[in-house]
Amino acid sequence: MASRQELAVPGMRKAAWRRGVVTFRLDPGSDPADDFFPHELVFARACVRSLGQVTGADEPTLAAHAIALAGPAGWQNIHVWGRVPAVSADVDGIRARLLEACGIGVVAEVAEPGDLVLDIVVDAADRWWVGWHRAATLASRWPGGIYPHTLPDGKVSRAWLKLDEAIATFAIPFEAGQRAVEFGAAPGGACQRLLEAGLRVVAVDPALVDERVASHPRFQQWRMRARDVKLRQCRDIDWLVCDMNIDPRSTLESIGRVVSAPGCRPRGVVATLKIPDWSRAAELPDWLASFASWGLQPRARQLSTAGREVCVVAGPAR
Repeated sequence: MASRQELAVPGMRKAAWRRGVVTFRLDPGSDPADDFFPHELVFARACVRSLGQVTGADEPTLAAHAIALAGPAGWQNIHVWGRVPAVSADVDGIRARLLEACGIGVVAEVAEPGDLVLDIVVDAADRWWVGWHRAATLASRWPGGIYPHTLPDGKVSRAWLKLDEAIATFAIPFEAGQRAVEFGAAPGGACQRLLEAGLRVVAVDPALVDERVASHPRFQQWRMRARDVKLRQCRDIDWLVCDMNIDPRSTLESIGRVVSAPGCRPRGVVATLKIPDWSRAAELPDWLASFASWGLQPRARQLSTAGREVCVVAGPAR
């Protein structure tokens, strides 16, 4: 639903939709440039110029049909991914076969900026979508726009990985020695990532943070709810990080209480806004308008390592 809304681009008409894929038809006579699709997408992880579908009884047949459909376009990389995680496919094997057939050789899955990328979306065991895109944003360099890293050993929660993807996606300029306060910190995965970036970290949560984080010399915890934090405690923070399992309006109230207070002006905010029901995604423009009302310029994206939520990174408006 949300993907169709944000891709309402002049010159395109909605064609078909199924889980994991939304398609649009180009108006007759239109000849869009490589960067036709908007890059600042929130819910759509990857945008591909579709060449069509191919079918076949096995992967060699599908690969041959895909190469014939794609033609000799000077491909510089190939991305292969399943339409949804439940689609079973030998992604690495398919990509290796296609790389060899296209004469590309061995290249990393993460495309280089500006690469012309051949896209294969495995729709089913006997059907692939074939398309292409030009690698532009960092996410467009990842196959399917999916963060190419997994949670390392020794991390206390997946919040570590979510923040790691957010840092990469938004190029968050954390600097060693800066001070961050996180609302909704337990069990401490995001705090752990902030500490690894060299920050001084304060966790705000009634629940205790994991001892592996709590024992760090640059860490402290305020065992309270965000609404109980005294504003004078937030006057010298550089970053406000929020990842609370509450309604997004309540999260915004907690953020606004801090960034609107006299003397409280963090360099930036990194907020996770939970979406209780997908129908609530239509409220995103209003949520982002709240940041603008505080003099902050927000950017938003549903991270591939997260669930039904949106990550918003906001800094001073320019």
